[in-house]
Amino acid sequence: MIPPRLIFRKGLMKVLDQRLLPDRIVYLPVRDAAGTAKATRDMALRGAPLIGCAAAFGFALELRRLRPGSGPELARTAAKTADLLKAARPTAVALFYAADRMLGKALAFASAHPAAFSSADRNKLFEMLDREARLVTSEDEAACEAMGRFGARLLPKGCVIMTHCNAGALATMGIGTAVGVITAGHKAGKVARAYSCETRPYLQGARLTIWELMRESVPSELITDNMAAHIIKTCGVNAIVVGADRIASNGDTANKIGTYALAVLAKYHKIPFYVAAPVPTIDLKARDGDAIIIEERSTEEVTFIKGNRIAPRGVRVRHPAFDVTPAPLITGLITEKGVISPVTRANIAKTLSR
Repeated sequence: MIPPRLIFRKGLMKVLDQRLLPDRIVYLPVRDAAGTAKATRDMALRGAPLIGCAAAFGFALELRRLRPGSGPELARTAAKTADLLKAARPTAVALFYAADRMLGKALAFASAHPAAFSSADRNKLFEMLDREARLVTSEDEAACEAMGRFGARLLPKGCVIMTHCNAGALATMGIGTAVGVITAGHKAGKVARAYSCETRPYLQGARLTIWELMRESVPSELITDNMAAHIIKTCGVNAIVVGADRIASNGDTANKIGTYALAVLAKYHKIPFYVAAPVPTIDLKARDGDAIIIEERSTEEVTFIKGNRIAPRGVRVRHPAFDVTPAPLITGLITEKGVISPVTRANIAKTLSR
């Protein structure tokens, strides 16, 4: 079993520190939105759906610090809290979705209490925000289960499948998105072997995904990123499934750097390339992939591994954390509402309207 990623109680959230996995299981105490944002920026807390769930709880924690006041004061605090959370990572849309959803609840309460509100009213606000945060989480769990079912149906018997980064239980509050498809497929007797790319520079595949697959008893092997083409060609890989941090309205998909290369390889080798992601990952405001902001992270994450320098001092480094895979390279989007294929603007809109 995968340990709980978030443990939430009134006034406190405990976050599984994923920087220390798989060596140690340690929880960080988080008591406000600033702590939630810091854990997200520092990658202790990671995975697009999970940081959305954490943002919802972080929002609720922050507003618990609010003293009795007026609706306008509440509205200002709520807006600042949402902005603080959203600034933690610019690419993952689940973070924005959850923060804005919590903000909407707070603003509705503020509008209903334009004058001063009492301690009793404030307690009602706290209860409402806690319920909403838990609802965000339960929806994520249900979405993961649905994606696992839909994705498993796409896999052939004896499937040899490859994935990149970590889109498993550790990235969600459920069974995961892409890795959830693999584990569901394995339970259905369809997956013969899974390959996890190590995912440089942060090694989510080496530290997290392969650990999850092993704990779920999925026959699996770890490969370095530059082995992918050779393994696809020589080991019978017949499907690739990845997660997503943001999907534009036309289907262009931002995911961990290296995903685009795998999609190109899949096209050349004529194997399906699937993206598993919940519907809130789709950003209808982004017309195409060019509208997606690509986060540039620190040079140290490239030049150091676990505190050990691996590159010359003073070296110039690029570190885009994500890349964008064009929609024509994606065989299907696996969502909790079903599989979108072919991946077109019209088909996405049709699915979202259900």
